[in-house]
Amino acid sequence: MGSNKNETILLEFSMSPLTKGESVGKYVARSLEIIEKSGLPYRLNPMGTVIEAPWDDALSVVKSCLIKMAKNCNRVSAIVKIDYRKGHKGRLISKVASVEKHLGRRLKTS
Repeated sequence: MGSNKNETILLEFSMSPLTKGESVGKYVARSLEIIEKSGLPYRLNPMGTVIEAPWDDALSVVKSCLIKMAKNCNRVSAIVKIDYRKGHKGRLISKVASVEKHLGRRLKTS
């Protein structure tokens, strides 16, 4: 990776408590409050959330979400997936737009 701290990444993560039963929406909602307050572009999907941001900013949000969830959850599981592409921004939208262009139609994305 380059040394430019302003280069953005796409970071998808899913985080949930393992000790709070099957329905964990109220815990996920806490993470979304943190993400929204960060001001970073994001997309929520049924299996996680994608953030587009500089490396440190994206990881800081994930860490904040984990700290918040761990306050009253004894065990937390998190999955993080990162897509780095040098010199590209706006990929939160452009990656979907590219697929739609190839298909010649809009897709259901929300």
